[in-house]
Amino acid sequence: MMRLNKYIAHYSTYSRREADQAILDGYVRIDGEVETNPATQVDERHANVMISGNKITPSDQFTVIVYNKPRGELVTKKDPQGRKTIYDSLAKQYRHYIPVGRLDFASEGLLLLTDASRVATALMTSKMERVYKIKIKGPVTEGMKIAMGEGLELEDASAGAHEHADAGPMSFAPFYAYQVQKDQGDYSILKVAIGEGQNRELRRFFAHFGAEIVDLKRLSFGGIELNNLPTGKVRFLERNEYSSLREFLDAVEKAEKQKQKSQIKAPRAEGKPEYKPKIASKDKPKTKSKPSNEPFGTNKYKPEKKFERGSKK
Repeated sequence: MMRLNKYIAHYSTYSRREADQAILDGYVRIDGEVETNPATQVDERHANVMISGNKITPSDQFTVIVYNKPRGELVTKKDPQGRKTIYDSLAKQYRHYIPVGRLDFASEGLLLLTDASRVATALMTSKMERVYKIKIKGPVTEGMKIAMGEGLELEDASAGAHEHADAGPMSFAPFYAYQVQKDQGDYSILKVAIGEGQNRELRRFFAHFGAEIVDLKRLSFGGIELNNLPTGKVRFLERNEYSSLREFLDAVEKAEKQKQKSQIKAPRAEGKPEYKPKIASKDKPKTKSKPSNEPFGTNKYKPEKKFERGSKK
């Protein structure tokens, strides 16, 4: 959903101020009815908005940009401590853009931002592959490799977390892939692919094994690559990337509709509880990561299907 004045300004030649005035003067209709409230919410995909008799047809129903975030910037609008944020570096026209997930203050690399909340939500909650290059203190141990391949359950994941974060349990799904690029004893460099975006996930994972991450850079998200984008710079998605993203969003919308239909159940006999079958944990298959001596790739996603949502096998 998007505010009416923002919708008009985004998808026409009207400025935000001109859009406000046109709405207040009664020149704007939604589904044939005059609308005089600039703050009215409209559906970006299905809205029928006309201004002075001319229909506004979005050329692109949403915009996504790639930002190569440098270290030393927070992914937030404002910081109480006065530290620099990404919006201090981004151009003013991106001030309203929503970040897809987070990269912490000390991390760098690819950050997606969009002007459509539905797109941000779909991407953040997906199991899309996120690829990182990391440098840790110390060697890559056998315990790390096993945990990357089989997942990890921690009762206390406070190690590696932000100093103000609450201590508590945390589950780490098996990595989609990993590759040890250097292992020199005093430090190691890995390329890893995961399908989650939990708070400081990789820092907490390796901290459990006593290894501090000293460098962390995100290289890609859902098949969208940094490529040669300079640090601190922005680029728009390319045509094929937008096409893949739209296919993904259509699939998400279809899956959600199917889920809603399946939730409509026949009434149960009075007094009888709903039957819920239990699956023993020992019956759940484990997904193992590719060993470090194989070419880097993923376990779940095919590269050509960049935005495939998929489910664990």
